[in-house]
Amino acid sequence: MEHHQIAVYLGAMALGALVGWAAPSAGPGLEYAINPVLGALLFVTFLQVPAAELLRSLRDGRFLSAALVVNFVVVPLVVAAMCTFLPADQAVRIGVLLVLLCPCVDYVIVFSGLAGGSGRRLLAATPLLLVAQMILLPGFLYVFMGSELADIVEVGPFVEAFLVLIVIPLALAWALQAWAARRPAGQRVADAAGTAMVPLMAATLLVVVASQVPKLGGSLADVAAVIPFYVVFLIVMAYAGKAVARLFRLDAPASRAVVFTGATRNSLVVLPLALALPDALSVAAAVVVTQTLVEVLGMIAYVRLVPRLVPADRITVSG
Repeated sequence: MEHHQIAVYLGAMALGALVGWAAPSAGPGLEYAINPVLGALLFVTFLQVPAAELLRSLRDGRFLSAALVVNFVVVPLVVAAMCTFLPADQAVRIGVLLVLLCPCVDYVIVFSGLAGGSGRRLLAATPLLLVAQMILLPGFLYVFMGSELADIVEVGPFVEAFLVLIVIPLALAWALQAWAARRPAGQRVADAAGTAMVPLMAATLLVVVASQVPKLGGSLADVAAVIPFYVVFLIVMAYAGKAVARLFRLDAPASRAVVFTGATRNSLVVLPLALALPDALSVAAAVVVTQTLVEVLGMIAYVRLVPRLVPADRITVSG
């Protein structure tokens, strides 16, 4: 499965779309499975980042600075430029903002690695990117949406998502790492859990798509209207990521990782936040899922094109 990850993910999304279309009544039940499956996926992701490696990564200031700048300075500026042209529908705008303002922390590592990017650096940066986006997202939403946002978005679901999808999986991953370091049984459990990355990613994509397809209904036109924005975002961020990497004088693997982290978004983690919105804004969740579909297809192109955009012989090697 690891050698055919892209085909597995595309197949999972296609199957999810088929299930959602053929059995729309299953949608509400599948929604309840999103957080458990996603929590398991993030647990396995965090398990690949040893606690000691995380502390060492904090000394890789050049890469971490580039990742933070591209995600929390450049991306908001690109989104601000796009906002003028977004559909006026409030639910659509909130969905776009939720998904584009948060960097991906799961399959970005896979796709970056396939393109010769530094998966190790991205893995080590994952907890930092997660914490940063959860802290900054409410402020970004307020800046883009104004005070009206306070009347429709509750803090509770944000706190719950942070605890269930970040704090608990990270704590469990580090606990298993500690057990694995002391006991052979713990190492066997950790090794077994590590093999579940691709199946869990596929299961997450299937559940997410299947649960949201029935919600499209009469909102299909509104959701389709955001697809060009997601495509433009991928194109712009390829060059913006390259520019940031060059600014920080990163080597080729680190530069490609910066391009990928700037382009991929955290749709799966922010989806529970979109699902927690009032019913009047339920379209926001479908807008978030649509970004996932566009992005996975875009990543197939990225895997082929980013090595050409950031060739190894044109990057200044960092010390």
